[in-house]
Amino acid sequence: MKNKNLILAGVGGQGLVLTTQIISQAAFLSGLDVKTNDVIGLSQRGGTIWGSVKMGEKIHSPNIAPGDADILIAFEKLESKRWKHMLKQKDSIAIINEYEIAPTLVQQGDKDYPEDVLENMKQKSEVISLDATATGAKMGNPAIANILLLGIAARYMDISVETWFKTFEQYLPAKFVELNKKAFMYGYEQEYLK
Repeated sequence: MKNKNLILAGVGGQGLVLTTQIISQAAFLSGLDVKTNDVIGLSQRGGTIWGSVKMGEKIHSPNIAPGDADILIAFEKLESKRWKHMLKQKDSIAIINEYEIAPTLVQQGDKDYPEDVLENMKQKSEVISLDATATGAKMGNPAIANILLLGIAARYMDISVETWFKTFEQYLPAKFVELNKKAFMYGYEQEYLK
């Protein structure tokens, strides 16, 4: 597999750190060299958080330069716009949860939530978007949105489904493993999302 650079972006409490760990472990179990970063300081306040994963034959640093990310997984819609500068100009993909969490200035009425986020992102890269939070709620738990988005992203990584599932069994409480497998496969297999 050629090197893949992933940026994960979201808001505290959306499972970003766990998703970063799962991606890293699945890549490691697949025999890839992996380096990862995450910033979680604002997560306890519902603030912006991000993570990066680099995987491939030989990785020297977890840092991804602006314009060098292959995949952006945005757990919240506005976070995709905030991090789009990280995507490659060509052959990159943004996987976006359409779920909206209003930033503080929007909550206070000082600013409006941007309406052009998805259109703006389509100018930079291929976009796959859905309300993963609402879909997760219909499947049994809105908190599985992160794994549903991961299922979409997994299509672009040379990691087997079996390896992903093995990783879920290592990182998730046993009572949630089957639901997360279902969410992953929903993202991985949905034709309309391709």
